[in-house]
Amino acid sequence: MPRVITVDKHAAYPLAFEALQHDGTLPETCLLRQCTYLNNTVEQDHRFVKHRVNAGLGFGAFHTAQRTIQGYEAMHRLAKVSWRGSPRDVLAQNHVINQLFGLAA
Repeated sequence: MPRVITVDKHAAYPLAFEALQHDGTLPETCLLRQCTYLNNTVEQDHRFVKHRVNAGLGFGAFHTAQRTIQGYEAMHRLAKVSWRGSPRDVLAQNHVINQLFGLAA
């Protein structure tokens, strides 16, 4: 469960956050932190996904897009796994894949 959720200053976020807390999806101890310029950092972090999606000319269905973008993110995280060890470290790569797709370790 998240301790803090950080979003930009869009007006819909506090309402959605309160609804999720009311439903019990989020705990009452979870905090909503709004940052004015968060969109810039989010856009920079997902720049690699945007390049791949634009090159692929979009998607036909939502579920196709969801699965494909998960694959893009998995490959990007595997490329960044070098901070854990060697880029060829199979155990670290397995950990990243298990974490992304919710597979049993």
